[in-house]
Amino acid sequence: MPKGGQLIISTFTTEIDEDYARDHAEARAGDFVCLGVTDTGTGMDGATLDRIFEPFFTTKEVGKGTGLGLATVYGIVKLHNGWIEVESRLGMGSTFAVFLSAGKTDAAATSGPSEETTARGGNEIILVVEDETALRGLMRGVLQHYGYHVLEAASGSEALKVWEKNAAQIDLLLTDMALPEGVDGNDLAKDLQRRKEQLKVVFTSGYSLELCGEVAGLQAGLNFLQKPFHPLALARTVRRCLDHTE
Repeated sequence: MPKGGQLIISTFTTEIDEDYARDHAEARAGDFVCLGVTDTGTGMDGATLDRIFEPFFTTKEVGKGTGLGLATVYGIVKLHNGWIEVESRLGMGSTFAVFLSAGKTDAAATSGPSEETTARGGNEIILVVEDETALRGLMRGVLQHYGYHVLEAASGSEALKVWEKNAAQIDLLLTDMALPEGVDGNDLAKDLQRRKEQLKVVFTSGYSLELCGEVAGLQAGLNFLQKPFHPLALARTVRRCLDHTE
């Protein structure tokens, strides 16, 4: 709201019935807590509204935003089995409603987690190297949710400093392939695996697996994740890589 306006934050409990759930794609029946955020800003058109949760999508000028803010929120909400509903009109502002389970009456909670919506966790120590702050925070949150201990770095050179202090404890390197400051993810992985042969590595990239062919042995779902990726895919890939033996 560059010219000012109102920002209204509200919370309430609500019961979602089967009829409502049928009419809203991600909704499900049960008791929920809703966090609502409404503004009187510029609003969004339909084309923008359709893409707002896509990682790296932004309407801001180059250098003014990463496009990861709403994608991060979406990932965290989905990780907690919730959903987000959005209403917006140009010139009239926007309303975001976040729905999270309020307790045992949530149908998904009472039926138990399905294999399609769960992943095994662990207590290993993971070094996450990612220069996008919001994405790094999302990855940290997902991994900690599954029980892992997380160390962080925003560049290859920073990762080397973290490594020097924690080399003996680190079990897996999770790194973007494109990093700032001259040390890319592939070079970083080679360097650290020379120092610790048993170190596991998972690469992430905005490019497809085919375009990352300079790194030998990449396998999607085992040691490679293409951005954007779902939090569940991150958790499963990390677990598979840690459990994998040659």
